[in-house]
Amino acid sequence: MNVADKRPALLVVEDDRGLQRQIRWSLADYDVVFAEDRDSAIAALRRIEPAVVTLDLGLPPTPDTTEQGFRILEEMLSLAPATKVVVLTGQNDRANAVRAVALGAYDFFAKPFDAEVLGLVVARAFRLADLERENRRLQASRVPDSVEGLLTRDPGMLKVTRQIERLAPTQASVLLLGDSGTGKELLARALHVGSPRHDKRFVAINCAAIPDTLLESELFGYEKGAFTGAARTTPGRIETADGGTLFLDEIGDLPMPLQAKLLRFLQERVIERIGGRQEIPVDVRVVCATHRNLRERIAEGDFREDLFYRLAGMIVTIPPLRERAGDATLLAHAFVQRFSKANGRERLALRQDALDAIESHPWPGNIRELENAIKRAVIMADGQTIGADDLGLSAPREAMSLNLREVRDEAERQAVIKAMARCDGSIAKAADLLGISRPTLYDLLNRFGLR
Repeated sequence: MNVADKRPALLVVEDDRGLQRQIRWSLADYDVVFAEDRDSAIAALRRIEPAVVTLDLGLPPTPDTTEQGFRILEEMLSLAPATKVVVLTGQNDRANAVRAVALGAYDFFAKPFDAEVLGLVVARAFRLADLERENRRLQASRVPDSVEGLLTRDPGMLKVTRQIERLAPTQASVLLLGDSGTGKELLARALHVGSPRHDKRFVAINCAAIPDTLLESELFGYEKGAFTGAARTTPGRIETADGGTLFLDEIGDLPMPLQAKLLRFLQERVIERIGGRQEIPVDVRVVCATHRNLRERIAEGDFREDLFYRLAGMIVTIPPLRERAGDATLLAHAFVQRFSKANGRERLALRQDALDAIESHPWPGNIRELENAIKRAVIMADGQTIGADDLGLSAPREAMSLNLREVRDEAERQAVIKAMARCDGSIAKAADLLGISRPTLYDLLNRFGLR
């Protein structure tokens, strides 16, 4: 059968054989799969992943009550929340219909049913399921406009960008956690750009890059004559950011005495310059970032717990580059274009061995390390291509296959091995766990030599 002509799968949970025949005749436009009890219904749900299910509430072992039907409804919606479940109720069973919809059912219809009405209800459910699925696909592939300069197609990183988009318009303090070089400042700027403070200043300070003796004056400013060399009154970074956003990078390296002073500012929203006595009110949104484990720092006595809870109004964890599928090569191509243009070297391209090396390298320095490697290679490479040796990397001995059939076969093999182990060799249980039929599982076992 042509894929375009394939009928959508419809799961019908109904134990009455007469009604089964009637439903099959009424819904001939669908590939109808029947289940008569809880076990077969859940197994079919996993196996065919239907967009729409019709569910009779009166099912064995207690067909005279709705207990089993509601149990199956809750379990189905837990396993597949996007599934549209249409419940089948008695003619005068309004209370159960309302309860089913409250639990998450899409719609209900009464039996004996009108075939035309049932067809309309099911068709509408499929149409809505298709729209929601397309919407989820578009949302998953969209990078928020506010995160300017970010290149990613990794689901984990896309989730981070959606978190940033939701947090940006709020006044919540945000703590960005991630390894060095993962783009914490880029996301901090996105929080500022997407906020009502976007027309005010974004002030960044790296707490680990400034000596402890100077950090206090950098943050809080000083009055003229406060110390030797203080020739004039100078506002600090916090005061300079008034009305805008203050980004404190590497907050985990802030010295303990300054932690107490920063905590007071966060509580009172006033500062005192060094050598001053006047309290200066400051309206600023604070965004912090660190690559350190702050809870471990707290346990070691190097970070104040009360400050942590002040800063961590909302926590966003940024995945390292090695965990972002496909992003290393995506970024590498972009960096080659950028640095080639900047250095007057047009039409430079990455060779296959370079791409394999980029994909296999763990990139402990994350995006910053990759950027520096590409920049160096663009300048130093001979000819019009960049190889693994130009990047200072070794090509992997066995590059990962991108042949979809090979990838799929290996994924299926690993899943079958794990399912058989978890189910202690039971074919029936393993098939249910994998969401496939027993004959299909037998075929897979034979194909992979696992019998």
